[in-house]
Amino acid sequence: MPDPRDLRGRPLGRPGQPTNGGPRPHQKTRAQERIDEIDVSPTKLVAEIESLKAELEATQSRAEEFLAGLQRERAEFSNYRRRTAEEREQMLGLAGEDLIRKVLVIADDFDRAIDNRPAELDGNGWVEGVAAIDRKLRALLESEGVTTVVAEPGTPFDPRLHEAIVNVPGTGRAEGEIVEVVRRGYLLRDRIIRPALVAVAAAPEDGPPPTAPSS
Repeated sequence: MPDPRDLRGRPLGRPGQPTNGGPRPHQKTRAQERIDEIDVSPTKLVAEIESLKAELEATQSRAEEFLAGLQRERAEFSNYRRRTAEEREQMLGLAGEDLIRKVLVIADDFDRAIDNRPAELDGNGWVEGVAAIDRKLRALLESEGVTTVVAEPGTPFDPRLHEAIVNVPGTGRAEGEIVEVVRRGYLLRDRIIRPALVAVAAAPEDGPPPTAPSS
């Protein structure tokens, strides 16, 4: 088969072969061309390394700032939650204490009714029912942490727990001892919510008792 030729009669080369029959010149790939374009001189590399170090330090500094800011925000949020919980608990406590104070007024009415009941009604079923309601009310208060202030006759007066409304002379008790409880006092857990109203023994009068005039 004759070799193909062009219009001028020159033989045409086969695809992939040089037309002049000699070796085909070497051609660089794009990757090789890009590698040749990269400056790999020591000065250039040192400059790039220093630039990367500076960027790394700046990035680490920003990360530390962000971390410190996040920690501050978390601490502030934790404090906010704690304050909110304390305020809520305080508000609930105040609301509960206000309700307890109102219930204590009813307890005072029961005290007066039971203490002043006529003697002829002792053993009466209706009176016993009232006393039973009073006991239930006391049990309810105790379940809420309410206890009675100790203020029995003979107890030393304590201004933190008692409020003296009268000094009674000639009681035979030492000065400052409680003679009578006028109104009960109450504690809510370990805090006084209402002092007991009491009568307190007065100091004995100085000097000998007066003598009757001689006739």
